[in-house]
Amino acid sequence: MVSKVKEFVNEQQQVLSRQARKLGRAPGKVVRTAAARSAEGIKALREPVRVVTHSGVKLTNVSHEALLGLMALQLEVVTSALSDAASQLERVAQADNVMDLVRGQADELRATRDRVVTDVKRAVSIVRDAGIGARDVATETYTKVVKRGPAARRAAKSSRARKAKRAVRKTTTKARAKTRR
Repeated sequence: MVSKVKEFVNEQQQVLSRQARKLGRAPGKVVRTAAARSAEGIKALREPVRVVTHSGVKLTNVSHEALLGLMALQLEVVTSALSDAASQLERVAQADNVMDLVRGQADELRATRDRVVTDVKRAVSIVRDAGIGARDVATETYTKVVKRGPAARRAAKSSRARKAKRAVRKTTTKARAKTRR
């Protein structure tokens, strides 16, 4: 009876040692596979990050151009307002009677109204162009990053799978070589 118990214990010890070896190898394999997948995921982020960065530069250029246009328009508005004020004061100084003064003021008001309408149209045009530019940049970025074609996704997946299989084969071969030594 004692010998049967010892035999049973030895058998169980052998089974447990085999399982321990299998489990000892498996975590390394799992970790290697996870590391390979993580590396692929990080590599896959290179292109989207590059595209988003370039889009940021393009968007900065669009906003910079819009701001320059608006600042140039503001300069023209202020300059023309100052010129109009100076010409009105000259008319007041040169007017012989009140009728001439009123006619000059009426003409000046019509010119000012036309100038304001033109300036507003230019400001709206500048802002509209900036909006179109921002939309184009956003559309291009979305297309390049999110709407990759299915063929590109399949190629990336198959490439990832081949690399993972190759990594597993290499590590398995190395492990076998070590156990043989």
